[in-house]
Amino acid sequence: MSDITRIETGPRLSEAVIYNGIVYLAGQIGNPGDSVADQTRTCLAEVDRVLALAGTDKTRILTAQVWLADVSTAAEMNAAWDEWVPQGHTPARATGEAKLVNPDYLVEIIVTAALK
Repeated sequence: MSDITRIETGPRLSEAVIYNGIVYLAGQIGNPGDSVADQTRTCLAEVDRVLALAGTDKTRILTAQVWLADVSTAAEMNAAWDEWVPQGHTPARATGEAKLVNPDYLVEIIVTAALK
């Protein structure tokens, strides 16, 4: 049986949980007041940071879920995503519209990745 490792554990959630060679990240959010593109860049920088803490990187992402407060902003989000995602290592991805917990959050990104 594999151990469970938690990264940056708080009272409500951990930023990541590692189990059986897989790292599961909490939803990453941007800065309220920023544009969708800038919030996406912030989310993705946090994905990079948390994956590094887990000992892996974005080339090992298996799946991504992108939640937009307004799906009409998908092109803005995709422009930031396309700048960031490594070609040849694009994950399986879903994008949807959802009412996020704070109306100032325009995008939330959740990823699952393999460890190196």
